[in-house]
Amino acid sequence: MSWKPELEEIERRSKLAQEMGGAERVARARAAGRLTVRERIDRLLDPGSFHETGILAARAEYDANGRLTSLTPSNFVCGTGRIEGRRVVVGGDDFTVRGGAADGAVGNKMGWAEKAAYDLRLPLVRLVDGTGGGGSVKQQKSMRRSYVPALPDWNVSAELLSLVPVAAAALGPVAGLGAARVAAAHFSVMVRGTSQVFVAGPPVVRRALGKEVTKEELGGAAIHARGSGVVDNEAATEDDALAQVRRFLSYLPASVFEAPPRCEPLDDPERREEFLLSLVPRERRKTYDVRKLLELVLDRGSIFELARGYGRPVATALARLDGIPVGVMANDPRQRAGAPDADASQKMARFVDFCDQFHLPVVNFVDNPGFLIGPEAEKRGTVRQGVRALIAVYQARVPWCSVIVRRVFGVAGAGHGQHHRLNLRYAWPSGEWGSLPIEGGVEAAYRRQLDAAADAEALRKQLEEELASLRSPLLTAEAFGVEEIIDPRDTRPLLVEWARTAYTLVQQDLGVRTRGLRV
Repeated sequence: MSWKPELEEIERRSKLAQEMGGAERVARARAAGRLTVRERIDRLLDPGSFHETGILAARAEYDANGRLTSLTPSNFVCGTGRIEGRRVVVGGDDFTVRGGAADGAVGNKMGWAEKAAYDLRLPLVRLVDGTGGGGSVKQQKSMRRSYVPALPDWNVSAELLSLVPVAAAALGPVAGLGAARVAAAHFSVMVRGTSQVFVAGPPVVRRALGKEVTKEELGGAAIHARGSGVVDNEAATEDDALAQVRRFLSYLPASVFEAPPRCEPLDDPERREEFLLSLVPRERRKTYDVRKLLELVLDRGSIFELARGYGRPVATALARLDGIPVGVMANDPRQRAGAPDADASQKMARFVDFCDQFHLPVVNFVDNPGFLIGPEAEKRGTVRQGVRALIAVYQARVPWCSVIVRRVFGVAGAGHGQHHRLNLRYAWPSGEWGSLPIEGGVEAAYRRQLDAAADAEALRKQLEEELASLRSPLLTAEAFGVEEIIDPRDTRPLLVEWARTAYTLVQQDLGVRTRGLRV
């Protein structure tokens, strides 16, 4: 009188569900170099840690005697598992069943995953493929009617972003709701050559606009990871994409109610690098490698850069100082002289908000000549996006430290930290600052004299030389206009000491952040 027969039936159905869309479709996917959703989940999570929810959800057919004759599983696989021992919620589209479209879904497993992450306060990983639960005209045919579009669980998806880390990987052609699910994440990654992200695919574009485009031309990595900024990073393979998701989460707490996880430091906190003395050229028009600077100052091997192909004048990354996770911003003088344009400003605002939300202390390496100028910059709305970035900086509550590497000019430069707080900062001897660079300032302030001069170029040179004598950071330090000018080799030890204090402070200020309007 045991329940063994029922358990055997459950086991049989579970095995059928694990066959996904069937051997033929699975083989076709593998031939195209793609992993199945179950392989993806297995490679993402710690071995043996996946606990699936809803494996029995399926479309089943029965004979006249009530015996199961066929079973098509839901095209969404979800559950909980562990990444580096820490529990997460994961949900993935099974493109072998109706291409991941809504008419292949059974129940609301996708919604369950979002709600589980919200209520359990666990990070969420979305493995998106196909339409990601979006609609299909075949669904309308089977329903014999259409419907008014709705997003029943979108409020949960939106609120998740203020509560737990959300990571998304686009692992194939992703359209419609799938594209929105990728974009609605703190970190997103796509696979170069095999992933594309778009609102609607080539057939819809062809019918609507009469344009012939390939999937790659419409929404490949060159478009989004190295252009639009819709996706943060690109990966060489699916395994690389999943490894990036794992690494991203390693810097973050499970939710805003915890501090970021500190790991055992593997680097000398007192390390002083001789190369930092000559990293910044004396010739002001020459550039340097800001990523080399970061490598020499932050914990070795700890830098995980985000959105490198978007908003290039500003680099953003997650890293560690003495094992403590921190957010890192740095102007890149090799990209538009490090001047924030509209994209870089938008990138800054999003990154600062993210760091503040998850209690990551921010280190800002400043070489900011001011917002990008010129007609194109004005057309792109640089000032509006720049103001948004400045508001993000001033509203952030996390500990903040700035290292003034070289230039700090104008309104953009004034946003290197929060002047109403301690505004902790260390300047290098190469630092120079002001309302605007001397060269442009002479043009603006002495326009009349230059126009009236017999030799405008000679007068311009004379004025620039006179003002250049005021460029020394020592003059500012004499007036306590800058607190410390340090030996660049001392940057790492000073930042490590700051990070230790900052980590204590963030543990005393946990919880959800509330903010005002972002313009």
